[in-house]
Amino acid sequence: MKKKFDLSIVIPVYNEKKNLKKLIEQIEKHTKNFNKEIIIIDDNSNDGSHEEIKKIRNKLFKFIIRKSKFRDLSKSCIYGFNLSRSNNILVMDGDLQHNPKYISKIYRKFINKDLDILVASRDFKKAEFSLIRKLISTFLNKFINFFLKYKVSDPLSGFFIFRKKIFLENKKKLYGYGYKILIDLIYNSQEEIKIDETFIIFNKRFEEKSKLSIKVLFHLIKFIFLKKVN
Repeated sequence: MKKKFDLSIVIPVYNEKKNLKKLIEQIEKHTKNFNKEIIIIDDNSNDGSHEEIKKIRNKLFKFIIRKSKFRDLSKSCIYGFNLSRSNNILVMDGDLQHNPKYISKIYRKFINKDLDILVASRDFKKAEFSLIRKLISTFLNKFINFFLKYKVSDPLSGFFIFRKKIFLENKKKLYGYGYKILIDLIYNSQEEIKIDETFIIFNKRFEEKSKLSIKVLFHLIKFIFLKKVN
C-alpha cells in the first residue's frame, strides 16, 4: 500500500550543487509538522550535483536525474508531478530564491480557502532584484494578462501550490515546454479554477543568474499565440 502524503514538494534543478544541502535543510526546518515528500528533478546537471546529493542523508526526498537531449524546466516539473504521491503539489526553485519559510503560510491559505491553485507572487517593490529584471518581469506579466484572461498578477511565478487533479485532468493539453509551467496549468484548465495569490518577498538568486533567455521568451510568446488562436 502506497503511503499518503499531505504535500509533495517538486523542485526542478540544474547545476545547483552549492544550494542543494542548504535547500533541503531549510525545507526540513520549516516543514517539520508536514507529512511530505520532496522530489528533486535534476535536468542532467554537469556540476557534480549528483555526487553532492549522495552526501545528504534524508529518506524523505527523491533525487531523479532527467536524462534528455534537451533541458527544460517544464518537462522536469511534469516528470515530478507524475511521480508525486500527494493530492497537493508545491513547486519551488532550487536556487534558494524561494524561501522555504513561506511553505507553511502558502499551504495553510491554500487549504483554508479550498483553492485549486495558490500563487506566491513576487512583491517587486520589496524584492532584491535588479531594476532591469524588475522591469522585464513586470512587463511580461502585464503582457500575459493583456492577451490572456487575467488570473493573478504574477502568472510567471515559479513558486506555487495546486491540486494534482488540475494536472491529471489537463496534462494532455499542456504545452509542456519552457520555464513557466504555472501559466500552462492556469490557462489550459478545462474548467474554471479557484485561484488566488499571496505576496511574498523573493530572495536574490545565487550570483543573480536569471533563467530568462531568447529560448524562454520564444516558448512564452508561442504559448500565448497558441492560446489566442485556439
